[in-house]
Amino acid sequence: MLYIASYFIGVSIIGFLLMGLDKRRAVNGNQRISERTFLLFALIGGSIGIYFGMKQFRHKTKKSKFNLGIPVIIVGQVILLLFLNS
Repeated sequence: MLYIASYFIGVSIIGFLLMGLDKRRAVNGNQRISERTFLLFALIGGSIGIYFGMKQFRHKTKKSKFNLGIPVIIVGQVILLLFLNS
């Protein structure tokens, strides 16, 4: 279980940092990180980091695929972890 937790924490940190990086790029008018990349990181375990990045950087909060999709992914991952842990 420690390895799984470490994995989720690591991927979430990367997701959080990517949200901050993309927000900075958006403000500066530079090349952006695709929404697909964010959703992929959320699906592979970084959903918590993506969610906190959205809130911290006020980024992608008006897009329903993020506003609704990321919490749905989080719930799904929590259910999966509970199932695997039982």
